[in-house]
Amino acid sequence: MLNFLDLGIAFTIALLSSLVLTYPIKKLANMIGAVDFPNGRKLHKKVTPRLGGLAIFLGALLGILYLQPHDEHLLEIICGAIVIVITGALDDRFTLRPIPKLTGQLIATSFLISGGLIIERVTLPFIGQVELGFFSVLVTVLWVVGITNAINLIDGLDGLATGVSTIALISLFIMAIIDTRILAAYLCIVLIGANLGFLYHNFYPAKIYMGDTGSNFLGYMIAVISILGLFKNIALFSFIIPIIVLAVPIFDTLFAILRRSINKQNIMAADNKHIHYQLLSAGYSHRKSVLILYCISAIFGALAIIFSEASITANLFVIFVLLILLHILAEIAGLVLGGKRPVMDFFKKLFKRSGQKQEQH
Repeated sequence: MLNFLDLGIAFTIALLSSLVLTYPIKKLANMIGAVDFPNGRKLHKKVTPRLGGLAIFLGALLGILYLQPHDEHLLEIICGAIVIVITGALDDRFTLRPIPKLTGQLIATSFLISGGLIIERVTLPFIGQVELGFFSVLVTVLWVVGITNAINLIDGLDGLATGVSTIALISLFIMAIIDTRILAAYLCIVLIGANLGFLYHNFYPAKIYMGDTGSNFLGYMIAVISILGLFKNIALFSFIIPIIVLAVPIFDTLFAILRRSINKQNIMAADNKHIHYQLLSAGYSHRKSVLILYCISAIFGALAIIFSEASITANLFVIFVLLILLHILAEIAGLVLGGKRPVMDFFKKLFKRSGQKQEQH
């Protein structure tokens, strides 16, 4: 049984802890050289400390210590999180190559698998429940590593990854409450609190970045919560729900892979063609680009909640809306209509008109 007073207290502990701990962590990052230097691909103009994800991790950990959930999987989740945070912190300081980073993610995932926290089955439309059997381990690894890196890739604008992951966590929290998934709800609420505490420092103009410490930790935790809460669901579309919740980072990653493959580039190579950069090149300000992606993420999150509870007829409407949103994302990424953006141009004109009206008043 969920105690909402305890959830509120844990949320407050996580928020205040993350808010306060960010100050000494900022000094620590500068002291040890865990900083981000400006270059041609990056938008910031001055050296900015990284390692902010450590404040998110510690804030969430203190919140969980208050709640003290009794769950058989909690220990392996925390052990995996510690490995992820250590790997991310090393990357923030020394800029690790892809193989060591992937190794850390695989070690973290191995804790989950050894504890039996795996995706054993999925429920697919028109097919029903599919037992994965031997492939359950492979699917779990791909899911955890994939989501961990998807959050990392979208961490390109001040406050973007923090906000998008918070919106995803709010959606997951609501669904966990509806399904009475206690550990999933506990993890969501402390992560939401820790994120909001850190966002005070991280929103534009950012005073500190979460770095790989934060983006990898949040990606890992969101992947874990999805396994705890959504893949255990027997609803008709349960496999699709976590993909909808995380649509912005997932499809940004898929678009990046597709774009680099078409251009015959290394799919692991960094570029400035991600969705958030495309919004900037379309003429939106830094702050407005972040807020647009927040709104899109919130719509996806709301649709995921509806999708998890609605009838098949209502879900068909949701699918229609999803297709429109995915088209908008593809427009932003420059992958359709020869790079033309009719829908985005319409919204841009709409924003300009509303801005002009406000100035007149």
